[in-house]
Amino acid sequence: MSVPLPRNGAIADRFAGTSQLLADGAPGVRTPAPGLVWAFWIDAAGVAQSLPHDAAFSFERDGWYWLHFNLADSRAQLWLSELTLPPPAQALLQSKETYQQLHSVEGCVYGVIADLMRDIADATEDTGFLRFVMTERLLITGRYQALCAVDTARRALERGLRVDHCAALFEVIVHNVADAMEGIADEAAETLDRIEDKLVSEDTDDLRQGLGRLRRTCVRLHRHLSGLRIVLHRFDRDRGADLPPSLRPRAGKLAQRLDGLDHTVTEMRERSRLLQEELHLQIEEQGNNSLRVLSVLTALLLPPTLVTGMFGMNLHGLPFSEDGGGFGWAISIMLLSSIVAYVVMKRFGLIR
Repeated sequence: MSVPLPRNGAIADRFAGTSQLLADGAPGVRTPAPGLVWAFWIDAAGVAQSLPHDAAFSFERDGWYWLHFNLADSRAQLWLSELTLPPPAQALLQSKETYQQLHSVEGCVYGVIADLMRDIADATEDTGFLRFVMTERLLITGRYQALCAVDTARRALERGLRVDHCAALFEVIVHNVADAMEGIADEAAETLDRIEDKLVSEDTDDLRQGLGRLRRTCVRLHRHLSGLRIVLHRFDRDRGADLPPSLRPRAGKLAQRLDGLDHTVTEMRERSRLLQEELHLQIEEQGNNSLRVLSVLTALLLPPTLVTGMFGMNLHGLPFSEDGGGFGWAISIMLLSSIVAYVVMKRFGLIR
């Protein structure tokens, strides 16, 4: 028995040693793989058939397979460690690397790409990483958290999407990554438009927090889109021509789509930065206006305070101390002093 890989060449010999791995006694039949989330068998016409993930299945049929694992399950790590994969691919599949990469060795393509995490309802803004190893007859993917793009690809296969080879399925997954990030970018653009409208109308309540959150979203999207498009461009330039068509994703075309999306996200990031600077200027101007008002009030109240201080002294000879209308005279002097202070400040331009 052999794992579904090319039946000739070095890579087929390399995988021949897995013939007895987890066999239950029947040739070509394997016991359930622990940590397996789902499995598909795809025939020569590209039609996918879902396989029970909790039952024994066979690798003997023609076509190719897609196995998706939850790498947080240590039993899955053990099961995968016994596959005779190329050492670099084996190490990367079970690693916890958090930077994106794409490599090829001995007829095998492997790497790590970023994807948005998925909750029960939909994709979130948090980022996870998908690890994969791809040969002509087998695609193994693994993740530590539930991801959006691979789940979308699974649903597409169940609805009847046809994929001719592993590279085509990998392209579908990358397109799904771009679609998910594009959805987040569209929501961010709508939020940015609303914030800009409020900023122009000088309704700046609670805008700082919204702008900060939006800038963080743009920074995250740019970081992952930039990393993914760089590795795709590099793969297309350095590795693509050395692989058979079934293992050669159209990396250049995928990178071009990510280039456009990343350009849009970068523009939104710069736009949000400018809006945040404008908001800070408005807040600073409001603070300056408040300080100016306080300064004017202080200047207007200072002369009356001086008058009340003088008449509050417990000394003999104070004016109006023996006059029955002294209080009225004191109030008049206080008002007159405030008026004089106002006229002086107005003349010198301290009051606009």
